[in-house]
Amino acid sequence: MDQQTQKSFERDLVALIPHLRAFARSLCGNAAMADDLAQEAVAKAWANRKSFTMGTNMKAWTFMILRNQFYSDKRRSWRSVALDQEMAERTLVANTNFDSAIALDDLRQAMMMLPENQREALILIGAGGFSYEEAAEMIGVAVGTVKSRVSRARAELVQTFETGHYTRDGKPAGEAMASMLRDLERLAA
Repeated sequence: MDQQTQKSFERDLVALIPHLRAFARSLCGNAAMADDLAQEAVAKAWANRKSFTMGTNMKAWTFMILRNQFYSDKRRSWRSVALDQEMAERTLVANTNFDSAIALDDLRQAMMMLPENQREALILIGAGGFSYEEAAEMIGVAVGTVKSRVSRARAELVQTFETGHYTRDGKPAGEAMASMLRDLERLAA
């Protein structure tokens, strides 16, 4: 990889960091773990930059690295330490728009109830802005499977909001609001 190509790769990779963090947060549901996951994905992408073909979809390539790292971490999750709830509560972000915070927290909690494959497809299409074809390639399934998963996820979210039956995780709504607003700002950038 020549100097100019490496600079181009570096610039493109840095530009994708906010998107990687947002995708990681959507997968993990935990901001600290998601930031670590995104950092690992960036490090792996950088280490494997010679295997990337310039001119192809770097966003899909890095999202696949992140997704694979997420599943690897999940397989090893039995070794992880539980979250210290008191420490988490001391680091919360306050927000004065409680209605929005509650609505976003409801969405976050309802999405966490979706089957992982549906949540992942919905995040890639909805938040990630990928086409169905790109998402299918990243996940390694047929385009129709992605469309089906997204459709089922949307229907399940509608059902969940209509009935109000979803599990509360006890996290303050303000934390979800701050986290999701940061993710949305990064995606819009």
